[in-house]
Amino acid sequence: MAHVSFKAKEADSSAPRWAEYLAADASSSSPSPATSVTWRTMGIDGAQASAGGGGQKHLQMEPVVQLTKVAEGLLAKMYRLNSVLDYPDPNAHSFSEAFWKAGVMPNFPKVCITLSKKFPEHPNKLQLEKVDKFALDALNENAEGYMQNLEQWIMLLLDLLEFREQVLRLILDLSSTVITLLPHQNSLILHAFMDLICSFVRVNLFSDKIPRKMILQVYNILHIMLKGGRDCELYNRLVQFVDSYDPPVKGLHEDLNFVSPRIGEVLEAVGPIIFLSTDTKKLRNEGFLSPFHPRYPDILTNSAHPMRAQDLANVTSYREWVLLGYLVCPDELLRVTSIDVAMVVLKENLVLPLFRDEYILLHENYQHYVLPKVLESKRMAKSGRAKQKEADMEYNIAKQVEKMLTEVHEQALVACDSIHHERRILLKQEVGRMVLFFTDQPSLLAPNIQMVFSALALAQCEVVWYFQHVGIASSKSTRGRTIDIDATDPTIGFILDGMGKLCCLVRKYIAAIKGYALSYLSSCAGRIRFLLGTPGMVALDLDATLKGLFQQVLHCLENIPKPQGENVPAITCDLTDLRKHWLSILMIVTSSRSSINIRHLEKATMSTGKEGLVSEGNAAYSWSRCVDELESQLSKHGSLKKLYFYHQHLTTVFRNTMFGPEGRPQHCCAWLGAACSFPECASSIIPEEVNKIGRDSISYVESLIESIMGGLEGLINILDSEGGFGSLEMQLSPEQAAVRLNNATRAKAVPGLLAPGNESYPDNSSSVKMLEAAMQRLTSLCSVLNDMEPICVLNHVFVLREYMRDCIIGNFRRRFHSMIRTDNCLQRPSIIESLLRRHLSIIHLAEQHISMDLTEGIREVLLAESFTGLFSNLQVSERPVETQGGGSAIEIICNWYIENIVRDASRSGVVYDGTHNCFRSSQPIGGGYLAESFTDKRELKALVRLFGGYGIDRMDKMLREHTSALLNCIDSALRSNRDALEGLAGSVNSGDRIERDANLKQIIDIETLADFCIQAGQAITFRQLLVEAVGVVLEEKVPLIFSLLKGLATQLPDEAPEKNEIVRLRRVASSVGVGDKHDAEWVHYILAESGSANDNSWILLPYLCSAFMVSNMWSSAVYDVNTGGFSNNLHCLARSISAVVGGSEYTRMEREQRINSLSNGHADELQDSELLSRASAEANIKSAMQLYVKLSAGIVLDSWNDTSRPHIVPKLIFLDQLCELSPYLPRSTLEAHIPYTILRSIYHQLYGASRMASETMGPSPRQSPLISLAHASPSARPNRLDTTPRSHSFEPAGYHSSSGSQHDDGYEVDRRTGERQLRSMRRSGPLDYGGSRKVKFVEGSSSGSHGSGGSLQRFAVSRSGPLSYK
Repeated sequence: MAHVSFKAKEADSSAPRWAEYLAADASSSSPSPATSVTWRTMGIDGAQASAGGGGQKHLQMEPVVQLTKVAEGLLAKMYRLNSVLDYPDPNAHSFSEAFWKAGVMPNFPKVCITLSKKFPEHPNKLQLEKVDKFALDALNENAEGYMQNLEQWIMLLLDLLEFREQVLRLILDLSSTVITLLPHQNSLILHAFMDLICSFVRVNLFSDKIPRKMILQVYNILHIMLKGGRDCELYNRLVQFVDSYDPPVKGLHEDLNFVSPRIGEVLEAVGPIIFLSTDTKKLRNEGFLSPFHPRYPDILTNSAHPMRAQDLANVTSYREWVLLGYLVCPDELLRVTSIDVAMVVLKENLVLPLFRDEYILLHENYQHYVLPKVLESKRMAKSGRAKQKEADMEYNIAKQVEKMLTEVHEQALVACDSIHHERRILLKQEVGRMVLFFTDQPSLLAPNIQMVFSALALAQCEVVWYFQHVGIASSKSTRGRTIDIDATDPTIGFILDGMGKLCCLVRKYIAAIKGYALSYLSSCAGRIRFLLGTPGMVALDLDATLKGLFQQVLHCLENIPKPQGENVPAITCDLTDLRKHWLSILMIVTSSRSSINIRHLEKATMSTGKEGLVSEGNAAYSWSRCVDELESQLSKHGSLKKLYFYHQHLTTVFRNTMFGPEGRPQHCCAWLGAACSFPECASSIIPEEVNKIGRDSISYVESLIESIMGGLEGLINILDSEGGFGSLEMQLSPEQAAVRLNNATRAKAVPGLLAPGNESYPDNSSSVKMLEAAMQRLTSLCSVLNDMEPICVLNHVFVLREYMRDCIIGNFRRRFHSMIRTDNCLQRPSIIESLLRRHLSIIHLAEQHISMDLTEGIREVLLAESFTGLFSNLQVSERPVETQGGGSAIEIICNWYIENIVRDASRSGVVYDGTHNCFRSSQPIGGGYLAESFTDKRELKALVRLFGGYGIDRMDKMLREHTSALLNCIDSALRSNRDALEGLAGSVNSGDRIERDANLKQIIDIETLADFCIQAGQAITFRQLLVEAVGVVLEEKVPLIFSLLKGLATQLPDEAPEKNEIVRLRRVASSVGVGDKHDAEWVHYILAESGSANDNSWILLPYLCSAFMVSNMWSSAVYDVNTGGFSNNLHCLARSISAVVGGSEYTRMEREQRINSLSNGHADELQDSELLSRASAEANIKSAMQLYVKLSAGIVLDSWNDTSRPHIVPKLIFLDQLCELSPYLPRSTLEAHIPYTILRSIYHQLYGASRMASETMGPSPRQSPLISLAHASPSARPNRLDTTPRSHSFEPAGYHSSSGSQHDDGYEVDRRTGERQLRSMRRSGPLDYGGSRKVKFVEGSSSGSHGSGGSLQRFAVSRSGPLSYK
């Protein structure tokens, strides 16, 4: 059947009944309480012989310990039920939706709540069918399933019933047989006795939080349905039990009434220790927690208060005894000294902890259950006061107790936080001082170990109290006040840190403590043997049992191994038998049934003037636990496992205090270390708790680590800001420095300017102090995290050093990405480099305190942000290399440069400035900087230093991809226009001008193609700038490698076809700026990669390029003398034509070589005569370029007319620039086709206009002689006027003086004639080339200039009339 047989379980009332609870405790890995280990191992047969031989049985302690453990199990089960049922309020019959869905109670609220409200009436008398007939029918149908759900919880009620009966019997036995329960005489049995009582009280108080009535009544009605009207077994006893404990305090008053006087005696006896623990001034002044003697500082070992200091370790238990004792035994408050004891403890608490984080409101329960008892005693004393004096005294005491209980609640609300705050400050100081002292003097740790335990216990109590009272509100307060707990209190961090360091010291010197304890026990053996031989002891005539136990104790002490030298850590000593025998002695001599009791032993041995026998035995018992149970003691006094139940508050307080003004980053170790003990809170009787608490503990550690690493990032970012190290980098410009220096020399200060050194004054040093504080915190935090031991939580290990490394490296990666971009634009590379160096200086500062290489991690980040693949031509791999998403930073940089500089996608007017060797823009790119801010040599060198070879190789690859697409368009144009181009070539050879013009008109998309070529020129030009920057950086950083490449480039063989190694070396040398033919080599590389230029159509490339001379792009071309180029980047077209023609010829040569090798069978069979060389390829390039110049010059001059005359000047300048920059054309090539006197005149007019514009500080059409040849004056930048002529303008000897004077005279005439004459000049006729004119295209020829000298001079200074060549 589903129901439980209660009688079967009740039949066995001995220890096996609690096997479930005790087995769970035995298998638990958590440390046992201080005394339970010893008592549990005694065995059930304990010391049972009588001292007088009468055969009486003496006290057994094992049931006491067992029932205390059973109480822990019962509390764990009730805690689990309470959480499953979503923390109901049975007294108010308030149940949440989750309560009914938990699967414990049937989801029929009306019936269940009615059964609970009508308790203890029998369910049959309640007429439930009238309450909810449907629910009753459903219960009847599924009674079996509902009973199974309630089965374990009805068993819990039965266990509570049996626990109550057994505990009460045991308490009665203890209180009636133990003759003394005073802390200084019989502390071991006292603690067991009071722990059992407190456990009993907590179990019953907690039982009020679970729906006992509902569980019992619902189970019984289900049993009735299944059993045909019979109640479940023991139903009546359970009803009586639940009813008697409704409320629980009422039942506890009745049950513990018989033991109330013994409890009152105990509470009075512990009063002095409680008073001492609350007197912070006395604790500090008299050195209770100091290793120094208060009156003799030279005596290091404090023996002033050894017993008192030891008793302070138990003060937490004493306070709990007082709170629970007076609650369940209110009559004991009427003792004379009890008022002060109760008031001290009540004044500093608001809650009464029951189990884990469950509690009841302390003062409300005292008002409900204790105050009425006191008032009743007051009335009784008042009625008998006239007859007895004792009644009068009782009446006065009752009045004082009543006043105390009515006022202490408000006092607690006002003062409890300040009381504990003062105590925390004391512990912060004392524990910190203790850590420093024992770190410096570790040899004194062992003699003062009990003092260390006391300090740990007091600190543990204060920390737990703090978190127990966070968020506590007392709704029953007369004034409605609540306690205010400061979540930013930094003392918690100090105390946790001190506790952690003290525990580490104890564990570090555990061998020394063990050796000291063994030495003490060895000396104790002699003292006990001496005391047993004193006349007093001989006169007592001990029976054989006691004599035998004393002899066994002496045997254990005398056989303790002697610590010698370094063998102490290797000593394994189990002193369980010693403690067992001593406890057996105490059980006999404290029993009222024994003829020899503890008082006899003390009187018989105290006359010696030394410690009595009992005192020596208790001391030996205590020191023996420092030999083999030191870890369990340390866990009891220093463990913070209870904080698990407040881990959310713990995290909040940590975040508020860790990086606060008074916080210390080094405290983070203690906050994290607390989590190591969290899994110990799990009860083995609830298997699922282990996993849940483990998960929560791991989550807590991860949350704290996240906060710590967030704080670490914050400190780094504070330093790496404009207000941090950035403020130290601020420098004055020379002009600002001059102004301030001049101002400092004057007697009168100029307002708004600060005197030099002003920032160093103390009043202005706040920023410096902030920097110092941030640096100190950063270095301290790094040092602490580096030295911190790994945090172990279950099977998870957290190594803070690794988290710190990942945090610093990850933050560096994020900061690096943020450095790259501003709000709407890319950051300048030089600024990125400066910011990067600043951040690296902070990381190097932290690295000095970390035993790991952060520089390697930084390099990995920079490499990952730059690496997108193997280095072209240097690294060769058969398998593709996985980049794993790297190179995001260089991708951003490269894409930005390609889009905004090469392609000018933002239409910012980006042009190449040949004068200053950079790109310029007419407006800021993206609202940020001008193009020159990104492309001058300083910025490109910074870019090379930032991203290194891999980054620049990625940039080069993207430029190649962009240029390859443009070259493909040229290839397509050559194929599609092949017929027209071949016709153009034929017409040029035949000299048919009409046919040439017709073929030129047949070339399609000439405008688009010209634009593509200009874009290709921009890419080639930008790549050239980048290569130059790489060469400079390489020469600065690794001059040997650069010189090696430079020398190697000159020694490479010129034979073709080249071997792959030679090709790779040539390309590497070209990529660092070695050689003079970078552009053609690069285009050759692109064509080889893409497989373009594989047919003969590329022979027609010069003809296609010459067709650009009839393009419309010349109409908008304006030459700017300041930049040495055209406004629409036409000068980049010259570089593009030179590079593409050269690259295509190299490619054609390789193609022909392959064809020849295939026709001859094998390449290695070629004869030496058949080998081509690079020289032959360069000769072909030279011929092609000369052909292009010839065709272009002819097209320009033949197309001269009134409408095209303004476009002649840019075309002539363009051809001149082409001859200048192309490495394949001599500088004088153009002179064979166009007289240089024309070009000189053009340049003189352009630069003369520029000089005039600079003199008048504003350009004007009237001041520009160029108006005679162009429609618009050259553009001039107001912010940068360059009056120096271009370096490549040619002025041979004998020409400068004459032509220069003519130009100056002409300029004066032009200035005088005014606008009318300028208009007439514009109407002058075109240059007329007759059809009979013959021009010889001979390299280096200057016959053209000599044959028409007069006409050229007339062209240079003429104001009207055309130039005519006959």
